[in-house]
Amino acid sequence: MESGSVEPAIRFESVKKNFDYSNGKPRTILESLVSAVSRKGRPDKKTLWAVEGVSFDVMPGESLGIVGRNGSGKSTILKLASGIIRPSSGQVLIRGRLSALLELGAGFHADLTGSENIFLNGSILGMSKDEVTRCYDSIVEFSELGDFINMPVKHYSSGMYMRLGFSVAVHVSPDVLIIDEILAVGDQAFQAKCIERIYEMKRKGTTIILVSHNLHTVRALCSHLIWIEHGRVKMTGPSEDVIDAYLESQQGWKVRRSVDGSGWDRWGSREIEITSLNLLDKTGTPGEVFQLGQPMTIEMHYRANQPVTEPVFGLSFYRPDGTYLSGPDNHLSGLDLDKVTGEGVLRYCLPELSLSPATYYLTAAVYDKAGKTPYDHHEKAYRFRVVADNGNQYKGLVQFPSHWEWITEQEKQP
Repeated sequence: MESGSVEPAIRFESVKKNFDYSNGKPRTILESLVSAVSRKGRPDKKTLWAVEGVSFDVMPGESLGIVGRNGSGKSTILKLASGIIRPSSGQVLIRGRLSALLELGAGFHADLTGSENIFLNGSILGMSKDEVTRCYDSIVEFSELGDFINMPVKHYSSGMYMRLGFSVAVHVSPDVLIIDEILAVGDQAFQAKCIERIYEMKRKGTTIILVSHNLHTVRALCSHLIWIEHGRVKMTGPSEDVIDAYLESQQGWKVRRSVDGSGWDRWGSREIEITSLNLLDKTGTPGEVFQLGQPMTIEMHYRANQPVTEPVFGLSFYRPDGTYLSGPDNHLSGLDLDKVTGEGVLRYCLPELSLSPATYYLTAAVYDKAGKTPYDHHEKAYRFRVVADNGNQYKGLVQFPSHWEWITEQEKQP
């Protein structure tokens, strides 16, 4: 991932990290006394290697995802990158101001108000008092805490705590942002708001390292991935290649190449299957060509092979060059499904298609509520084309529903 003479924003060089621990800790006063006078009674120290010889570079403005099973060493790598812990050997280099979304609000003082903790946490993250003061109103507004900002944070709920911690962290204007599976907390609207803020930071050139079990988020944010297994790098490369290999390693999550000879990939454990997908025009007629500004409905037909609680059906829109445009799902829209059995249909309705004339690709998928387990994922399996009926030339990706008005100087006069 190196590029010419530009120095990496993040560099890991043969990094190792071990933790010492012991079994047989004395449980009673008598056992403690016996352990103190008896060599035999002393527990042997053991060493756990959480990270072993990990090396990688992340160039400025790149986004790197890290995937792997629980306990594989992902979070340890993020703590090493953020400076929370030091490597046992090797070197970790970070260039620029860093902000870490690991344990949100870890620097808060319980007896201080939210307002006071903004200044405290901001200083811990490297902001001056003047910088915090300039950002203060924006931090409070983003957190949506209102009058609760003047309440001691020991009275906050976990969701309120998370809101304030995230709000401060993203206002640091970091060069490097480190994220560890924290967006599963909070209500749906605030989750979407947080994700959009991270996309905005990525667009502005922030270097990002992300750990998440939600492969939709990883795929959308990251161009490259590292797969960690037992503290070692098992694979590194483009996101799609690493995700394919990672899913294929999970029992029942096989990636199937060229499904039905159509050339797209499919994977999932198949508790629920997407049996068909239809693109409907304003008359309800299936097709692949749609008029700019006209309605389009996407129907996902499914079959639940066993009862599944709160599955999430989602779509992803892409341009032919791979640009990710949008990723709606029923959970983010506020439509939560209860226990799903048998067959059914989910509809995604666009009252006015605003994409510029071009060909687009569509991914359809159904996952568990946490976004960790794919039940059925159809990667860029569907295609449609948007056309205009007036022969006009259009610029950009989206054509907003709008009109122009012209008011001359004469018309302004009474």
